Amino acid sequence: MQKEIEHAVDEAIRAIVLLKEEKSMSFIENASQLIAKCFTKGGKLLIAGNGGSLCDAMHFAEELTGQFRYARKALPAIALSDPGHLSCTANDMGFDFVFARAVEAFAKPEDLFIALTTSGNSTNLFKAMLTARKRGLKTISFLGKTGGKLKGVADLEWIVSGFEFSDRIQEAHMTAIHIIIEQVEVLLFQTEPRAICVSS
Repeated sequence: MQKEIEHAVDEAIRAIVLLKEEKSMSFIENASQLIAKCFTKGGKLLIAGNGGSLCDAMHFAEELTGQFRYARKALPAIALSDPGHLSCTANDMGFDFVFARAVEAFAKPEDLFIALTTSGNSTNLFKAMLTARKRGLKTISFLGKTGGKLKGVADLEWIVSGFEFSDRIQEAHMTAIHIIIEQVEVLLFQTEPRAICVSS
């Protein structure tokens, strides 16, 4: 078992090391600036994903609406995770439309849509991305493997390739998300006094 655990740890490290690649660093910088600009213009984030990526979308949103490392004003972000909406839309229109319908309901032109998917092939996210772009939103995709059918669709994308399973991809996505949030706080609040958040 120890050998298998060591291999898993090595794979986890390999996923995180990808963040030091030039394309990853560039994505993190550009995503941070795009999100900060969205907030500066009075917009909000709409974040979507399926399964573990939906949990990551919720984590992303709560770090902004709540608090990350420092005390600062709340930032508007919505994870498209409401069970009433998801089950209603899936039942009446089909699961492929659960996120597109939410984008249609909530999106304003100054908003930013973010898709999280380890395969890039989730039809519900693809449809949501097209709806967001049609409504004039800027878009970001966190992808995995080959990027799937979402590759090349968003204004800004990052593909975590080289992993067979979703878990390592999601770990890289979440680390990038944390760094992006940190940078957004620097961009928006660097001139304001900041008290360290000590709650867990």
